[in-house]
Parts: sequence; C-alpha cells; structure tokens
Amino acid sequence: MAEALELMHDNPEAKVLAGGHSLLPIMRMRLDSPPMLIDIGKIPELKGIQANGSVMIGAMATYRDVETSAEVIARLPMLAEAAGQVGDPQVRNRGTIGGSLAHADPSADMTAIMMALGASIKVVGPNGERTVPADEFFVDMLQSALEPGELLTQIHIPQMPAGHGAAYEKFKHAASGYAVVGVAVMVHKDDAGNVAECRIAVTGAGPRAQRAELAETMLKGRQGTPDDVAAAAEQAASGLELIGDISAGEEFRAQLARVLTKRALMKALDQAG
Repeated sequence: MAEALELMHDNPEAKVLAGGHSLLPIMRMRLDSPPMLIDIGKIPELKGIQANGSVMIGAMATYRDVETSAEVIARLPMLAEAAGQVGDPQVRNRGTIGGSLAHADPSADMTAIMMALGASIKVVGPNGERTVPADEFFVDMLQSALEPGELLTQIHIPQMPAGHGAAYEKFKHAASGYAVVGVAVMVHKDDAGNVAECRIAVTGAGPRAQRAELAETMLKGRQGTPDDVAAAAEQAASGLELIGDISAGEEFRAQLARVLTKRALMKALDQAG
C-alpha cells in the first residue's frame, strides 16, 4: 500500500489499474491516455471479504468473489444476487467492487446498492485514512469523493437488523447490461410491523446514484400495504436529478424509477415479514 501511494504521489498523472473494465475501454477509445498505470492487483490488504456481524469487502474483491462469498450470501443476499447480474462471466471474474465505486459510473449497480445498505467507504491517502458514507461518495458523473492521491481500500456494510428485507431491480440496457435505471431498497420493520427504516437508492436515472428521499419518508411508519407501497413508489422520481440520452429520455427514466421502486419495495417488504 505504501508503495502504491508513493507512486501515486510521484506520478500525479498516472491512473490506478484495478480490474481494468472501466479504465481500459476509456483508453481504447482514446478518451484518456495516462502516461503510467499503477497496478494495485497484488496488494494483499485490498483483497478478501470478512464478516463479523458487519461485512468488510476489500476494494480488489471481484464481482465473482462477492457473488460466491458464503458470508455475503448469508448476510446480504441481495448484494450477492446483484453481483451475479453484472456484465458477463469475464467481467465478473476481473471487475472489482472498489474499482466500480471509485469510477462512479452513473449507471453502475453497486453505487445504488451500497447507498441502500448504508455502506461506508474507507480511503487512504497522503493525509492518512478517512471514511466516507456511501451517500456522500458519489459526487457527479464519473466523479467520486476521492481526493488526488487517495486510494479506495475497503467497503464496510453494517449488520442488517432483524426484520429487514432488501432487493434490487433494474431495467437493463440490451447491449451493455448496464442499468438504464436500477433501484436498490432496504426496509426494516419494527416489532409492531411498521416500517422503521427505509432506504431507496436509484442509479441510471441521473448523473450519479441518488436517494429517493420523498418515497422513503412516505413509507416510514406505515404498515407497508400495497397501497402504502404504491403511494411511496409514485414519488420515487420526485427530487431526483434526471438525464436523457440515446437510451432513454427523462420521462421514461422517471417512470422506470417508479415501477422498479414498487417492485423492489414489494420484494423487500415480503422478506421483512
């Protein structure tokens, strides 16, 4: 780790190479031509998945690692299932969770999922270590909260409470498999059967992953009946910064956010009991 940080400090124009599935296509299309690549693939501190109630995922853990991890499957089945839907086997065997988060692609699956799960992201740089909540990590299109010279090292996901449910629903781009819109949901019911906590995160709809805060507020304190879900989902796009492009316009993305939020909430509430 120290060697990587020193190389980054001495070569500020260099790019960090993790799995390469974001960086190499950019280089191939001549959108960036870094003078140096710093390969962090053999740094042992960045690998592995550990669980002790909460779950720690090393930045260099691949989608395949997450998909097949017994710890993740037992504690965060939504995360394991979503990791298995990313790209194709080649991508899942090389692409890394940390690389995806640092790249901050506006259509990435993991950005919304980490926000819904209340994850925090550990980074290290010239000024030492710091931890950034996932809610604050994705700043803009392809822009994260990483400062120059910093390296994403770990993702920490807190222990989920009893009576919780989580689900991820997405409408895929036909060619790339990226989310035209994806919605990740985590709900927690109290002993009375009311929704005590609700986190809804949307990817693909705007320049970054975003929380659907109005929809969350509408569901909290409710029983989570089909009518409650329908009312909350109807507000899923309210307050979101939306984009339109060749894949979908703003209105279509807003409608996808509403439909997918309803599906994800129904699935998560069913799990919560």
